[in-house]
Amino acid sequence: MTDKKKGGWSWLARGLMIAAMDATSDTVLKRLEDLGIASQTHTHAPVFTVKESQAHCSHLPGGHCKNLFLKDKKGALWLVVTLDERPIDMKELRHKIGSHHLSFGKPDLLRDVLGVEPGSVTPFALINDKEVQVRVVLDKEMMTMELLNYHPLTNTMTTAIGPEDLLTFIRDTGHEPDLVDL
Repeated sequence: MTDKKKGGWSWLARGLMIAAMDATSDTVLKRLEDLGIASQTHTHAPVFTVKESQAHCSHLPGGHCKNLFLKDKKGALWLVVTLDERPIDMKELRHKIGSHHLSFGKPDLLRDVLGVEPGSVTPFALINDKEVQVRVVLDKEMMTMELLNYHPLTNTMTTAIGPEDLLTFIRDTGHEPDLVDL
């Protein structure tokens, strides 16, 4: 069977159309390497919540983070990245980031835009947002940590990088993050 790439879609000989592959953890790790970003990746049991992450990953050095994929009332998409224990009040958050009423993005939208499953949301998923639809908000306090930990597109791994390296990666995806006191 031969595949022909056409506009982000792969056309199979049988006439079926499937979406082109999103990036994988290997793609992310290769991109970090290509950008000259030092990182260390650890494999662990799947984690879907902050509580599970704390149980399996708290021994890893650096700031442990949570990532909120949000959609506002006007349809704007947001990725808010903060330290895992920071409480987030959605009403206050919208004023801090200049959005309209916020709600969590649906799993299908998350898959379509960032190419990840719920529980694997990460700033590394911006590699899949080719249309630069997502506005990125980074917690200023988080960015003072020496190391930051994120899933490399799968919740069975955690990758540690420095905050300046995170900015380099995000900007390489075409996004310009806002640093906000959350």
